[in-house]
Amino acid sequence: MRGQLGIIAAILIVLPAVSSCRAISSFLRGGEVIAEAGSEKLYRSDLDKVIPKGISAEDSTYLAKQYINAWATDLVYLSIAEQQLSKSEKDVTKELEDYRKSLLKYRYEQLYVNERLDTAVSDDKVEEYYNAHQDKFVLNRPLVKARFLSISDDSPAKDQIRKRMSSDEVEDLVEADSLAYSAALKYATWSDQWIDVATLAREFSMDYTIMLGQMKNRWIDHVDTLGVARMAYVPAIMQKGEVAPLEYSAPSIRDIIISARKQALISTLEQDLLNDARENGKFVIY
Repeated sequence: MRGQLGIIAAILIVLPAVSSCRAISSFLRGGEVIAEAGSEKLYRSDLDKVIPKGISAEDSTYLAKQYINAWATDLVYLSIAEQQLSKSEKDVTKELEDYRKSLLKYRYEQLYVNERLDTAVSDDKVEEYYNAHQDKFVLNRPLVKARFLSISDDSPAKDQIRKRMSSDEVEDLVEADSLAYSAALKYATWSDQWIDVATLAREFSMDYTIMLGQMKNRWIDHVDTLGVARMAYVPAIMQKGEVAPLEYSAPSIRDIIISARKQALISTLEQDLLNDARENGKFVIY
């Protein structure tokens, strides 16, 4: 243990000097080398690559401190490992070669697939898959169609918007949107699409079960301690356990179909490569 502490002390010789924000600020304004750990040096140009331009001096100093400490910590681990591990334990040749092979295989698969993958999925294919696999689309949470309003509770426009946003008339909905544009903090509508109930619950900053528990006559109302009124009108809801509608499931079905096509291409590639290798005498089983 004493030997390890000595190694750490030697490597981190500059860390006490850069552990404070004031010291790091001085380094950033100073010369090219901003930190040293053992025989390694960290240059200002290294920080320039990771610290965004235009941020405040305080943020810049904080990020510099985090980066310098992470850089030095990596060197601590490396130095300790070099000292404590046996020669065989430090030999990573096989692991590096395995990783290289895996990476090259993956990159070629990506090239092969990208050149051949058909990403067009017709509506008929989507509907066919949906009808055959409805058990995969049973809802874990409710879906809703909703209109949401966030507005100051004492706003004179609140009641007008509220009245119109629950209407089925296009003219009323257009007027609600127009009034909300100038008077509301936020107005959002999902009248023509199903959304996960959790999406709506995030607007109320509460768990969806609590939110739904507050729903009365299709309305959810909540006024926070700052006097901001949040309300949602929910014209339609699908409960947990029901089968999600096709229109909601379609994007994930397209992803499933494309993913299956991709796997089929890779499987075909693997088999073709093996067959070609056998025919060319490059793969022989004795």
